[in-house]
Amino acid sequence: MSGKLYLCATPIGNLEDITLRVIKTLNEVDLIAAEDTRHSIKLLNHFEIKTPMTSYHEHNKVEKAKYLVEQLKSGVNIALITDAGTPGISDPGEELVKIAYEEGIEVTSLPGACALITGLTLSGLSTRRFCFEAFLPSDKKEKQRVLQELKSDTRTLILYEAPHRLKKTLNELLQVLGNRRLSIVKELTKKYETVWQTTLLDAVTAYEEKEVKGEYVILIEGRSIEDIELEKKAQWEEITVDDHMKRYLEQGLEKKEAMKAVAKDRGISKRDIYQMLMKEEPNK
Repeated sequence: MSGKLYLCATPIGNLEDITLRVIKTLNEVDLIAAEDTRHSIKLLNHFEIKTPMTSYHEHNKVEKAKYLVEQLKSGVNIALITDAGTPGISDPGEELVKIAYEEGIEVTSLPGACALITGLTLSGLSTRRFCFEAFLPSDKKEKQRVLQELKSDTRTLILYEAPHRLKKTLNELLQVLGNRRLSIVKELTKKYETVWQTTLLDAVTAYEEKEVKGEYVILIEGRSIEDIELEKKAQWEEITVDDHMKRYLEQGLEKKEAMKAVAKDRGISKRDIYQMLMKEEPNK
């Protein structure tokens, strides 16, 4: 019989946020794989958990995952914990889960604290649809590509950021996304937890002088559909209606369908398109 892999959510600040089920599981498994054993020993000592630990982190995630899976296949039950929050969210846990499934190992997740969800519910922004990007890429070209993709996203955008990069990231967000409403959440569940509802422009200005401390969740209002429609209309207004029609006709659309598509693009009626075409024709 193979062992079982338990993904155990740990507190993101306040130790009382751990679940009874996680405490029970950490006591009962044969081994705990922790992102940083020096950090996690404080948690285990607090709850008097004596289970042996081994390190599993970004720099050994592939080779160590293979070792852990071999242990699981031999019948060892393993709990995976991260430094804080739910394993597999922007940490190496996803690699272990992937390999475990490939080897037929049973995996279960014990729900609990998660910074992105906690931050979202505190943000005051729309929670119905959201996009989680974790930390932006360090590579400049890749970062710009991601930001350009996010520019037209209508969902609430969620990012993680470290204190030493916060000012630069806010500036880059303002340059690409434009001024948007946002909430900056830091030190979640801790004594100095703060939620600041502001705008990107005001945040950039404030942090020129403001001291940056703690771990941050940045939540940004999605692009409004109205803004996207206005941008599309402005784009089409740069060419004549006749040229606009030609684009659709060249794609194989019949004249009536092309007129309908042009009218939709420009936010006006087909009758208006017809009249504009009539005015343009004598000028040819």
